[in-house]
Amino acid sequence: MESLNKDLEFMKYAIEEAQKAAKIGEVPIGAVIVYQNKIIARAHNLRETSQNAVTHAELMAIQQACEAIGSWRLEETTLYVTLEPCPMCAGAILQSRIPRVVYGARDMKAGCVDSLYRLLNDARFNHECDVTEGVLAEECGQMLTDFFKDLRERKKAEKKMKKQLEQGEIDGAV
Repeated sequence: MESLNKDLEFMKYAIEEAQKAAKIGEVPIGAVIVYQNKIIARAHNLRETSQNAVTHAELMAIQQACEAIGSWRLEETTLYVTLEPCPMCAGAILQSRIPRVVYGARDMKAGCVDSLYRLLNDARFNHECDVTEGVLAEECGQMLTDFFKDLRERKKAEKKMKKQLEQGEIDGAV
């Protein structure tokens, strides 16, 4: 029970990071890394802001945690992330030796922990992770659903506005 309470507590911090991402127009994914019951790293997606494909929440949190600990081996940590990690992030998790990963929502299009592949539990690698899935999954998933719904609506409105401008239906002057 204590472990579940800790998982809920730390996932809420990851959700806060995801909310920061959404506020700046980023896909709302957040991550925190915990060492000895303290958050040592927190990050959210910045791919659109940075125009850099590797600025996923997990990778940036891993980098911060390595700096905090002073080692590339994050052997006594837990990563909390709102969305199931992609192949790139799963690889970084394995390479940094994170022993435990807790995630919220599954990613049926790119998830490599449970959905498409099970990279973190593949015995062919020299490291495997304990995985806890579904912590605050509904809340994590709803953030993503809402974000992409809003994005589609904005793009549709922009397309309509552009068409109207092109057809001279509205004045383009501001």
